[in-house]
Amino acid sequence: MSRAELRIESLAAGGDGVAHLPDGRVVFVPFTAPGDLVRVRLVDTRARFARGRVEELLEAGPARALPACPAFGSCGGCTWQHVDYAAQLEAKRRILCDAIRRIGGLDEPQVGPVMPSPSEYAYRGRTRVRVEGGRVGYLRRRSHALCAVSRCPVLVPELDQRLRELAAHPPQREGEWELASGSGEVRATPLGAPGAARIRLEVGDRRIGVSSGVFAQSNALMLDALASRVGEAAGCGELAVELYAGAGLLTVGLAERFDRVVAVEGDLTAVGDLRANLAEAGLDGVEVLAESVERALGGLAGCSPDLLLLDPPRSGLARGSADALAAVGA
Repeated sequence: MSRAELRIESLAAGGDGVAHLPDGRVVFVPFTAPGDLVRVRLVDTRARFARGRVEELLEAGPARALPACPAFGSCGGCTWQHVDYAAQLEAKRRILCDAIRRIGGLDEPQVGPVMPSPSEYAYRGRTRVRVEGGRVGYLRRRSHALCAVSRCPVLVPELDQRLRELAAHPPQREGEWELASGSGEVRATPLGAPGAARIRLEVGDRRIGVSSGVFAQSNALMLDALASRVGEAAGCGELAVELYAGAGLLTVGLAERFDRVVAVEGDLTAVGDLRANLAEAGLDGVEVLAESVERALGGLAGCSPDLLLLDPPRSGLARGSADALAAVGA
């Protein structure tokens, strides 16, 4: 079987639509939405699954939407612009439930609805682009080739404008550039370039300074909501341990709720931001451990904090860290 007509059932974590062949095998099909009926060419077949490529959309499902970006499908930055936003949120909730069920071993995980962004587009406050051969853009989907762009509708307006300017007058320095916006300021610098100014992210009545190259949550419209939800869930107490603290987006709020906070961060630039943000907020009840989480966990065993908070990178905890995490005794 080299071709098949399939009804897309759901969305996978990587963004592909999911369907089943008559023999029961799962098929992953990019750029499809739940409910779509598609004619697919099978491009990779294995014993338990297959991958397909859409040859024809026979019937659009109720979750299909029109992408806002003309580069969608070529650019590797977005995978779900063709999916209705409400369906995206439900897919994320279901993907999380499936992961908890499959990896965590919980049969019926209780996961509430995903909090929507105030805007489906024009929300992203940071991005990285490549400058190459007099062009500016993102990498193409599953490729190292450049997809040149002059606008990006997911960026907040001031950042989208900066991208337009950068594309119109490409800098001589090639490589990866970071674009970031804060409270009334926009930064466009080569990644890792020294001397770049810190931008300030408004989180409630606080401002969190973030240096170039330091991770910050990308949805600029959700920072308040994120910090508020974490604070409400954390409650108050004597001791909180935060792993992967970054520049302190959540640390500052924890320090106002707990008598003592231990914040662990291995990136030294982020540690500098974290300490500066705590000092500017006048918070002295935070012990900053400038080391990797894996190394710090050994010294935290048995400390029995009231709260253990972690916000790991996409790669997750290092292999073998789960037992050390449990030994903290939260």
